[in-house]
Amino acid sequence: MDILYLLIPLSALLVLALLGVFGWALNRGQFDDLDDEGRRILGPDDAALDQAQTRADRSPQESP
Repeated sequence: MDILYLLIPLSALLVLALLGVFGWALNRGQFDDLDDEGRRILGPDDAALDQAQTRADRSPQESP
């Protein structure tokens, strides 16, 4: 029963901290444009890979 005197204030502080982090994320614009970010992830990459990256990505069976 005595542990509740410690756990209840700690859980209240944890909830306040989580609300603070969520509020900070809202103010920083983290949730402003969710649809475009989802499309950006699924779309093709704009940056071309250089030859060193393509050689590193090949499996050993594909290399000459």
